[in-house]
Amino acid sequence: MALGGGTYLTQNKILPGAYINFISVAKASATFSDRGIATIPLEMNWGPEGEVITVELGDFQKDSQKIFGYAYTADELKPIREIFKHAQTVHFFRLNASGTKAVCTYATAKYPGTRGNDLRIVIEENENSQEEAKLYDVSTFLGTVQVDQQKAISTAADLKNNDYVDFISTATLALTATTPLTNGANGTVEDATYQTYLDKMEAYTFNAMGCPATKSTLADLFVSYCKRLRDEVGKKFQVVTFRNLADFEGVVSVKNGIVGNTESAALIPWATGVVAGTAVNKSATNMTYDGEYEVDTDYTQTELENGILEGSFMFHLVDDEVRVLEDINTFVSVTDEKSADFSSNQTIRVLDQIANDIAVLFGTKYIGKVPNDASGRISLWNDIVKHHQELQNIRAIENFNPDNVTVAQGDTKKAVVVTDYVTPVNAMAQLYMTVYVQ
Repeated sequence: MALGGGTYLTQNKILPGAYINFISVAKASATFSDRGIATIPLEMNWGPEGEVITVELGDFQKDSQKIFGYAYTADELKPIREIFKHAQTVHFFRLNASGTKAVCTYATAKYPGTRGNDLRIVIEENENSQEEAKLYDVSTFLGTVQVDQQKAISTAADLKNNDYVDFISTATLALTATTPLTNGANGTVEDATYQTYLDKMEAYTFNAMGCPATKSTLADLFVSYCKRLRDEVGKKFQVVTFRNLADFEGVVSVKNGIVGNTESAALIPWATGVVAGTAVNKSATNMTYDGEYEVDTDYTQTELENGILEGSFMFHLVDDEVRVLEDINTFVSVTDEKSADFSSNQTIRVLDQIANDIAVLFGTKYIGKVPNDASGRISLWNDIVKHHQELQNIRAIENFNPDNVTVAQGDTKKAVVVTDYVTPVNAMAQLYMTVYVQ
């Protein structure tokens, strides 16, 4: 006898049978969004123009030459090594645009820039070559390093483009000890290119953005961008600038230059990596500078104190080691709504983590999927509480009370209103001790 069966939406079945719905027990997504994602625009001698280049730390270590045109240890990659000291993923953007590709009889450089002038083509006779059917071995060199070789090639049309050059299919192959590519040139850096970069970055997720410009108007552009995205779009990140005291928790202002050029913004990449990569339950206060520049730490005790009061991110010398003085941002205008705690980057990391995580949770699990009824709101409450309990477990927040989280219906049937109370933890920075001698 045929019986009914399957799943049900309402209890309106006619045939006898077992109608069973399998539903996962609601589990909060207590997973934290990844930290360690940074972005920075830089001048480069190699690479695509007008595009964001996303690079993982491991890929940079293995494939730096293919990606950036230089070996990992090259001086030209020092800023990139600096940001990767503490970042795990970086969205790069090449600032110099409208450059010229190096070229020779047989090939054109893959990208514009002066690095293309270090490319050369070597064509040798293949061991199986015959008088009536010439075969060639075609090699591409970058400096003294062979980066590609294609053997037994009869015509240029048979050559396959590689990571460094596009071959000219109409060229006539001939033996050559070396044919260099020439006339490669870097494009110029225009102010408008920074705006192009910022426009493109709206589509990306990151924890910190570096502004390598020393020009105040460009730094102001980055500050305005950060304020708009944090306050109007809800995209939480911090921008790292050079001596731009914006009085805003989303802006970190590096004050130190380097020895020999105190007006240099060379420390911006390292600081950007630190702001992006420091864990939500950690502080960069007293962190040792492990980069490659010689930091200018010629500041008196009074100047260091004033630097903290004005909201500067500074380095100082401690027993022959350069260390971060205090992990702070530029916020200094304390109000009843924003206490001095908002000047702590560790506090902002916690708050940004909550904002980003709950936004991802709501967007992936609730929008358009969960009814806005009592059960749906209880589910959201459970998820938020679970997330915060995990934050407390890793000592990022303290004294969390689930009763302080409320999820209620908003003014419309589609809206929910969440009220939440958290107390971020900060690392110890000051010791006041009294010793009584008996």
